[in-house]
Amino acid sequence: MRTIDPDKHAARRDTIVAAARHCFARKGFHQTSTASICAQAGMSPGNLFHYFPTKQAIIASIVDQEGNETAAYFVGVQGSADAYGALLDFMDLVLALAADGDFAGLALEISAEAMRDPDIAARVARNDVVLRAGVQALLESAAAQGQVDTALDAAQTASWIAALIDGIFNRVAVDPQYAPLAQRASLHLLLARFLRPARS
Repeated sequence: MRTIDPDKHAARRDTIVAAARHCFARKGFHQTSTASICAQAGMSPGNLFHYFPTKQAIIASIVDQEGNETAAYFVGVQGSADAYGALLDFMDLVLALAADGDFAGLALEISAEAMRDPDIAARVARNDVVLRAGVQALLESAAAQGQVDTALDAAQTASWIAALIDGIFNRVAVDPQYAPLAQRASLHLLLARFLRPARS
């Protein structure tokens, strides 16, 4: 029996996932054929199924990958000396991702598929828990540092920020003139007025 090289196997999976991300974002999940993914990845259709049994397994892997990246991001900013600044940096990253046509398109495709597929919905829900927990931790740290109004409930506030993030991506979908990166100053002002301690 042939021995599988785990590094090569992982690299091929990554190639397939990158190709699928591109295709799903440009053509839509259901409009993308496995042949299109294979062409983008530079491999034969038969080869793809050695790594993913179905197209559904590929999008599930993408959702899990995004959840892992979100978790790693928040681990990286834990203990920041400027928690409020770290929160603003995260929101700036959100704007940059929303401005990326492929990323925004893929995010909307994943949301749509979550409405149809309970497994994808469960994975997306897990990612949402990770994001809200990460934002909540930053809010709690910022409150302890005197940067955020301590009267705010951190968990509820994190949920509102998550809803704001969803709204940014939805606005990209419905308004061709919406430029996320141009909204940075307004977003920072909105957050400051919502989060900052009241002046006495």
